Amino acid sequence: MDRLAIIGGRPLFGEIAISGAKNSALKVMAASLLTDETLTITNVPRLADVDMLLKLLERHGVEAAFEGSRLELTAAAITSTEAPYDLVRKMRASFNVLGPLVAREGKARVSLPGGCAIGARPVDLHLKALSAMGASIDLDEGYVVAEAKNGLHGAKIDFPFVSVGATEHAMLAATLARGRTVLANAACEPEIGDLADCLVAMGARIEGAGSSTIEIEGVDRLRGAHHEVLPDRIETGAYAMAAGVAGGELLLRNGRLDLLGAAVGALEEAGLSIAEAEGGIRVKRACDRCRAVNIVTQPFPGFPTDLQAQFMALMATAEGASQIKETIFENRFMHAPELARMGASISVDGQTATVRGVKRLKGAPVMATDLRASMSLVLAGLGAEGQTIINRVYHLDRGFERLEEKLQACGALIERVSG
Repeated sequence: MDRLAIIGGRPLFGEIAISGAKNSALKVMAASLLTDETLTITNVPRLADVDMLLKLLERHGVEAAFEGSRLELTAAAITSTEAPYDLVRKMRASFNVLGPLVAREGKARVSLPGGCAIGARPVDLHLKALSAMGASIDLDEGYVVAEAKNGLHGAKIDFPFVSVGATEHAMLAATLARGRTVLANAACEPEIGDLADCLVAMGARIEGAGSSTIEIEGVDRLRGAHHEVLPDRIETGAYAMAAGVAGGELLLRNGRLDLLGAAVGALEEAGLSIAEAEGGIRVKRACDRCRAVNIVTQPFPGFPTDLQAQFMALMATAEGASQIKETIFENRFMHAPELARMGASISVDGQTATVRGVKRLKGAPVMATDLRASMSLVLAGLGAEGQTIINRVYHLDRGFERLEEKLQACGALIERVSG
């Protein structure tokens, strides 16, 4: 099993190209099931999660051509409406093939998902949305069996709490449903708007994406289209924090401030200079040591939960004490004990972590527990004294494209060690 070895204490200088957003690319890929024509997607990151979903789509009959960051998907005919456990269990986003399959074929049998161990993350809202649109839902030995013999129909769906996955899933299914679907209390994340832009290019009628109310007027069929995936805001924020932890100055090419929401203000308050520049975002630590800042994770435009672990690594060596409150997922502080192995002073009480900054972390062997936690350990290692060994780096391969290569180009001493 591969590991990452990092010798910390070197400032980062140079340019990092921000890849396409994984969380957007996966849902756009699922949209290919809605049409028998070719969907061409560009700026697609080469990641383990993308490869896994590609295998699942091919099982459904999708023909794929992947060259560089350009992906062509053609679902001329759906050859299978079953998504097996061995594929879906590895990644939650695979579950989003359910809605498109039912919308197009009138039936689907999809395994309940697995994914990162950060709480229960149930799919109840996904199923309730499909049920409201006329699908019958049954559970059979770990599989969701959904059927809509006469097709889906429009419905008013009022989500009891904001869910990005459920909003995207309902929007995908509603594009081919008869009549109008209204999604109330919908998620407002940039990835929602990106998926909507793709679906509209395919002929869908969608209004309000990016707001809390989305209206979809169903159409008889969708066509092929070309769509460029937006830049990954989580990768952008993570590398911005790398400059804060290690020092130096980075140009994050293709990065966009408008996608970061409240994270921009938190980083500036912590002592980072982060501003738009030609071709992206320029970021550097404006002081010798970052300052402690309190954050609360919230739906967009609030501070993103997917940057919480990285921010904890930034706060580990900040001056003062900070409080980090996680409101989106339970059990998402599993990186705290690993950071503590490196000398961080962190106490966790329920959904709140208190981080008392120390002057310097020390390298140590640590273990990644999930995707975002993995990146927090990379950041900590970049700023730590001595060598850090990160185990279970397959988590990183799910969400950060060419991570070692990008950091090495900016002066980091980081390499992958096999075995």
